Amino acid sequence: MKNENRVGVHWIIIGALLAGVGVVLGSIGAHGLENMIQQMEDPTKRLTNWDVGVRYQMQHSMALILLGILSILWGGGRWLATAGFLFLLGILFFSIGLYIWVFTDNQIIVSLVPLGGLAFILGWTCILIQALLIPRVK
Repeated sequence: MKNENRVGVHWIIIGALLAGVGVVLGSIGAHGLENMIQQMEDPTKRLTNWDVGVRYQMQHSMALILLGILSILWGGGRWLATAGFLFLLGILFFSIGLYIWVFTDNQIIVSLVPLGGLAFILGWTCILIQALLIPRVK
């Protein structure tokens, strides 16, 4: 198996693992989180933020799987690798930042959430650049 294909497989594995974790976290949000945070200030907003974190984690886990497939089909590319790194960074700062905020109100963590959103945007931009670099078929 070519090295580019192996890198693609790694993105698929990472995406699948993060998607599985996303399902677990979504289940926690749907079936038990409300009782855990009921005594905290503004539990409705906390549940909403949890849901947003899970949604973005799931979407970008699927994006990592897509990156793996594109890496295999397109033979890799540094822009795809950069996009994968940015999606991981986005999940770390955005989604995990929201999960931590739900329980702690830690403003330092909350201030990292927008950086995660920026990482997501830059990751999608990297995929766009990689696609634009594919030679046109005549």
